[in-house]
Amino acid sequence: MMKRLAVLLMVGSLVLLVGTWLRGQDNPRDLEAKFKDLDKNGDGHLTADELPKKLLSRLDGDSDGRVTLAEAKDALFGKGMTTVIEAAAKKADKNGDGLLSRAEAGNAKWFDRVDANADGQIDAAERQQAAEFLKTVVQGAVAPEATPAIPVDAPKPVAQGPKILTPAEGAIGRQIPDLSFTTLAGESLRLSGLPGKRGTVIAYTSTTCPVSKRYAPALSRLAKEVAAQDLTMILVNPFASESREALQADVAAQGFTCAYVADGDDVFGKALEARTTTEVFLLDARRTLVYRGALDDQYGISYNLEAPRHRYVKEAVTALLAGQAPLVAATVAPGCELERDASTSGVTSDVTFHRDISRILQQNCVECHRDGGIAPFALDDAKEVLDRAKTIRRVINDGTMPPWFAAPAKEGPSPWLNDRSLSERDRKALLAWTGSADKPLGDPADAPLPKPAPPGGWIHGEPDVIIEIPRTVAIQAEGRMPYVNLTAPTGLTEDHWIRGYEIQPGDRKVVHHVLTWMSEGEGGGRRFDELGGFFAAYVPGNAAQMFPEGFGKKVSAGSSMRFQLHYTPSGQATEDRTRIGLYFSKEVPQYEVKVTSLASHQLSIPAGAPDHEVVASKVVPADMTVLGFMPHMHLRGKSFRFEVVRHEGPMNLLDVPRYDFNWQLSYRLKEPLFLPRGTQVRAVAHFDNSAANPANPDPTKTVKWGQQSDDEMMLGYVEFYVPVPAGEAPVAATVSR
Repeated sequence: MMKRLAVLLMVGSLVLLVGTWLRGQDNPRDLEAKFKDLDKNGDGHLTADELPKKLLSRLDGDSDGRVTLAEAKDALFGKGMTTVIEAAAKKADKNGDGLLSRAEAGNAKWFDRVDANADGQIDAAERQQAAEFLKTVVQGAVAPEATPAIPVDAPKPVAQGPKILTPAEGAIGRQIPDLSFTTLAGESLRLSGLPGKRGTVIAYTSTTCPVSKRYAPALSRLAKEVAAQDLTMILVNPFASESREALQADVAAQGFTCAYVADGDDVFGKALEARTTTEVFLLDARRTLVYRGALDDQYGISYNLEAPRHRYVKEAVTALLAGQAPLVAATVAPGCELERDASTSGVTSDVTFHRDISRILQQNCVECHRDGGIAPFALDDAKEVLDRAKTIRRVINDGTMPPWFAAPAKEGPSPWLNDRSLSERDRKALLAWTGSADKPLGDPADAPLPKPAPPGGWIHGEPDVIIEIPRTVAIQAEGRMPYVNLTAPTGLTEDHWIRGYEIQPGDRKVVHHVLTWMSEGEGGGRRFDELGGFFAAYVPGNAAQMFPEGFGKKVSAGSSMRFQLHYTPSGQATEDRTRIGLYFSKEVPQYEVKVTSLASHQLSIPAGAPDHEVVASKVVPADMTVLGFMPHMHLRGKSFRFEVVRHEGPMNLLDVPRYDFNWQLSYRLKEPLFLPRGTQVRAVAHFDNSAANPANPDPTKTVKWGQQSDDEMMLGYVEFYVPVPAGEAPVAATVSR
């Protein structure tokens, strides 16, 4: 009993005690006002005659019988929550192994919620996550005073995970209509006639939404789990543009055992007021809505976790079967948005799809978003665009599509040769059409001529040499994969200059990005790692680079190429065999293209820090002319800036206020920038290692430099050129084109 009381204190009494005292004081400034109000004698301390005894003992960090404002802040907004939890856990940990078993927790009902990896034990990391969650419940997850404040106008983070809603915001408690429907298999059913006696799980899905696809294996498992608990599960696909053949293939590939409904007519959508393609609804036996929202928090917009931290649906089902209300009854479910806004009901548009929208999409999106392209769905078909109107509106408003993250020029045109951002005219047209009630298609005769599909094989023809990774890499269906580093010999027996390259993934749907480094061959002194500057790079939509006339890179005889491959599981297991093709120059170029780096490999990012700054600088050793920049960080990367240090103040070269790990973009200048010898170039990066970053693998960890995405890097690559020295040996004779 004592053990159970100790752990109950950990997750229950503390919340009630502190929450009652705060009474709405939900940030440190409000706490200061409350403290002054309670400090009757104004001596800067709260004592037993000013505080309840039980609360005094909780807040009195140094046990001197009085509480300072600093102690109160630490207890409520800093480390105090963790300290109390760890003390309670230590008392309950009978065998002293640092882990809490279900028995040691007294078979508490909250055990499964805290046991994030479902291994039957609660470790220190899971207890820390519980502390963060409790701080969220008590006071809105306000950062400790010692943490630098984030400006109110700070850019919205790219990664978006589930956000907890109130039951009222989720319309929890209303009855869902007794819908009749026909499954993909042709079976006619009614909600009230389903076999599950305890309730129903209705899960949205899609064969093209990338977040839905990653959740497919988990939904397949969930269907089997809830069936064993006397609940029935239904999968609902809301997109009319997804063919029955595609849905049937998905059912077979994922092994779905539950009913699957093609809801192109939006029958379920209107009844449930469904918002995204990943939303899950839990109904009790009377069709009362008990929970709606995300399945869990493993996947979201622009992030994957190795495993969920919060299993919302599992917890809601457990609560339902126990006759209780779930602790979290509603969340936002990150996915592809569904049109549900009443705010657009009276708005019409004179922009048409065929005359206007199709051209904008063809110019900016269809390169990737086409049948057979690397994007998960096509945008050259009106039906598919109509299905994704709200998602298109969201990514335009958020600035995440088309993928371009450089801050716009303060005046004048963009300085970037490869700027993919929309013009203001096109942006307004897309927002007007996708936000209208009618979404007029217009006259098909106004549509542009379709762009021919890119030729199969190599974009610029057969390369002179092809270097392939030395083995096939197996890609898992779920979770997050560590970086794969492989080295392959080039097979070159003579030095060559190359005029360009192309990187070809074996399976483009799972290759997140590729970086390569080239050794100098026997006796070469160039670094063969990240700090030495990369040789070639791949991101979706940017597979090839051909240098301007007179420019090239040198490849040495006997050299090897190191590949760093980052894979993103897509919901189905697959394989990859990436390769790179090199195109030789016919003559020695006038200029050699090189890459250098600004790096801080001694970085140390404190646990929980939401805006940690890391700076690296370098003095230019010789005259150089810059062609472009590429920032590189991992999952905690937040922003990145290149600048020149001057007496009159820094000169901005590139500002990426919202770094997105999913897009390892290079930024190429329209006009190369000359930097004379002695110029100091500086890179300034910010990292978010807090629990508020949904992509963060572990906010309780102090993060150091490392190869894997769980670690961090701070690298600012600078691509530049220098003249090729006079007397450079002629190119090898074995040039095929």
